[in-house]
Amino acid sequence: MSGEGGGVEFQRPRLIRFSDCDPAGIVFYPQYFVMLNGLVEDWVSDGLGVGYHALIGERRVGLPTVKLDADFRAVSRMGDRVMLGLSVAQLGSRSITLSLRCFEPTSGEVRMQVRQVLVTTSLDTHRAIAVPDDMRAAILRDAPALAAAEAAVKA
Repeated sequence: MSGEGGGVEFQRPRLIRFSDCDPAGIVFYPQYFVMLNGLVEDWVSDGLGVGYHALIGERRVGLPTVKLDADFRAVSRMGDRVMLGLSVAQLGSRSITLSLRCFEPTSGEVRMQVRQVLVTTSLDTHRAIAVPDDMRAAILRDAPALAAAEAAVKA
């Protein structure tokens, strides 16, 4: 599936577990953020090939969330098999705007969607730093529209 930045949406299947749900048997909304944080980690490691643990540990580059906007559209219940999707909507010099969603894979019904802004920071100084070159290159490789926009700015 195509993402917002004109690239491929990074996806992972997810089983809704008992621990994700409230007493009503539906996903307790903060659990979606836990699921999506795991998706971001998988995307950095598997989608970008950067290695999330090395990024945080060895390289001391953080990816804190500075803005988060969520829409909850339909419930997810224990036992549901959903798909989590991530695409890059914008790439700044020090920030990455993501479009994330949880959806039913057969019907495509969106259960919830999020727009999230991450800022790359030094974990030593806790100040914003440039998106690392290897991350930027991998993001642009997977999102041709973003790559074209970046090339136009440099021209």
